[in-house]
Amino acid sequence: MREFKRLTPYKEALEMMLNDIEEVKEVEELPLDKALGRVLGEDVTSPIDLPPFNRSAVDGYALRAEDTFQAREYAPIELEVIDEITAGMESEKEVTNGRAIRLMTGNKMPNGANAVIMQEYVKREENKIYVLRPVAPGENVAFKGEDVKKGEVILKKGQILRPQDLSMLKALGFKTVKVKRKPKVGIIVTGDELIEELNEKALESGKILDSNSAMLKGLVRDYFSEPVFYGVIPDDEELIRATLERAKCECDLVLITGGSAFGEKDYAHKFVKLLFHGCTNKPGRPIGYGEKVFVMSGYPSAVFAQFHLYVKYALAKLAGANYKPIKIKATLMGKVPSSLGRHEFVKVYYEDGKAYPIRKKGSGIISALVESNGYIEVPENSEGYKEGVEVWVTLY
Repeated sequence: MREFKRLTPYKEALEMMLNDIEEVKEVEELPLDKALGRVLGEDVTSPIDLPPFNRSAVDGYALRAEDTFQAREYAPIELEVIDEITAGMESEKEVTNGRAIRLMTGNKMPNGANAVIMQEYVKREENKIYVLRPVAPGENVAFKGEDVKKGEVILKKGQILRPQDLSMLKALGFKTVKVKRKPKVGIIVTGDELIEELNEKALESGKILDSNSAMLKGLVRDYFSEPVFYGVIPDDEELIRATLERAKCECDLVLITGGSAFGEKDYAHKFVKLLFHGCTNKPGRPIGYGEKVFVMSGYPSAVFAQFHLYVKYALAKLAGANYKPIKIKATLMGKVPSSLGRHEFVKVYYEDGKAYPIRKKGSGIISALVESNGYIEVPENSEGYKEGVEVWVTLY
């Protein structure tokens, strides 16, 4: 174990950690309905044009635009309707001067037609229509390849697949997609004071229920990865060492909570060659990292902050995800004091362009996490923010 004489600045620690993380190499092929939220493992190139043919963008009548140039409501142009087609059909007839074909949105454009007039701008009488306004060539036509051209890269490696991405893949004929293997993230929770099931007598004697495991499992799943839980481990030096060694062998990254400080029973950091230990971030200052292991605090609020300040970025790099947190500008609805030299993680509730600081303090206050939906960061060179200033809120 390396001993650190100073707190590592947050940005420096983050850079050191990210430089140590390597992207997983393995990919797997999944059906589209199993790929939501997964990280794309390769660039995807379109095998076809989309749309694959010129098609109508509206319900109406395909015609020659030149036939409508003189059309006015007070002087409509008469055209003959020579065919009518419904969705999925194709007309075998050709549109010539003075003629039109009734069609639906998405129908292939008939030969000879170069525009479509919306049905709202015609009057229909049996097999005749009366055009009430002119249309331009190409109006209301979606041209072949207008959306996507054959050979075009439509999704890039690292894309976190969304419902609309899956829709695009389906529209282009894909049934499966290659995605990165989910990184395995070991979760170890330590502490003699922790119990896993409600026991009022144990609570009265000073025990507390473990909550970090549930939170970390959920966070890990939210960030492209698969949690592997190794249980709640008492403050037994040898047991912690053995569990940590096993997790390091079986997982791509390990999160161990409790034992990150230098107390008598803080063992976790003893078994890792740390790149840093103790940073300027608050809460969660005792965080350490090395050998693909995060040694984290035991208090839930501190663990939550450490995850968002460090771990989620590690998971994004592991998974090869093109991830950027969602940030939005907001007016701060309360003063947020801080101290120079401290990178502070401040929980807020964001709504309608306003950020309300959560006033409940303490690293063990879980309700403050529940009441928040984002956070702001106060960097080391700032003494905080005044009420009414504009800040960036990172949404959970």
